[in-house]
Amino acid sequence: MKYGKIVLAGGNGYLGGVLAKHFSALANEVIILSRKPEAENGNIKTLIWDGKTIGPWKEALNGADLLVNLCGKNVNCRYTERNKSEIINSRIFPTELLGKVIDGLANPPKLWINITSATIYRHAEDRPQNELDGEVGYGFSIDVCKAWEKCFFESETPKTRKIALRMGIVMGRTDGAFPRLLTLVKLGMGGKQGNGEQQVSWVHEQDVANSIEWLLNHEEIQGVLNCTAPDVIKNKLLMSNIRKAYGISFGLPAPAWLLEMGARIIGTETELILKSRWVVPTILLNGGFQFQYGKFEEAVHDILSLRV
Repeated sequence: MKYGKIVLAGGNGYLGGVLAKHFSALANEVIILSRKPEAENGNIKTLIWDGKTIGPWKEALNGADLLVNLCGKNVNCRYTERNKSEIINSRIFPTELLGKVIDGLANPPKLWINITSATIYRHAEDRPQNELDGEVGYGFSIDVCKAWEKCFFESETPKTRKIALRMGIVMGRTDGAFPRLLTLVKLGMGGKQGNGEQQVSWVHEQDVANSIEWLLNHEEIQGVLNCTAPDVIKNKLLMSNIRKAYGISFGLPAPAWLLEMGARIIGTETELILKSRWVVPTILLNGGFQFQYGKFEEAVHDILSLRV
């Protein structure tokens, strides 16, 4: 199916690049809203916006088949008061702005997807968390997700279908979590992190793009959805799979106390590593979506086979 116009707000990052490449082959034009100008690349072009004020970019939303909002400061940082404020504001302000613009358009986007986070669920080692009866957790990162989704769904967009896509840890070739985990393996430090029992909910970058395309064609689906592979895996097995695929048999483990020291040194939070995220994509599976990379071993093989 050929689409008309796809808009990626804040789409100049890693995941935006994945989506731009995917949809460039399927749509007449892909428009990225970004603070930084970029040269046109085929049918992909960039419009300048600051995520805070209405400007000429708003016309790009008129008649769009799909708007994906990827805005948000990276949470891979220490949770200082300044960083907390930036993390929240970088999500809330663009979402409010997009809602305001969409409400005033004569021909608003057919579908608006906000990329949110599967970390909204509680630390879970006892049972999986889905969209139907999953339990929301507590703490700063969860509060961010709650405020973000509240802002998203409260915006008045009666002509636009909305989906909050709760994303797992994206595994891909050029950026995100996988290259960092692979670096640990190469350095001989690719053992379990903490006790290694924490569940990791992940998703291959291609399945992110495929699921968004699938949702665009399933007009009956809206609301909250989990975007995670069905094969949730424990941290110790995840690291073991990467070591095996790369051909390294041993990796030093990193106990929780060492992770805390390291997190302080490199400016991040251990929650990103130690929280058990056991999240399953019930709505996608019930709707018949087929994951291209449903097993972690398959995802690792694909990523490593195409790395340069």
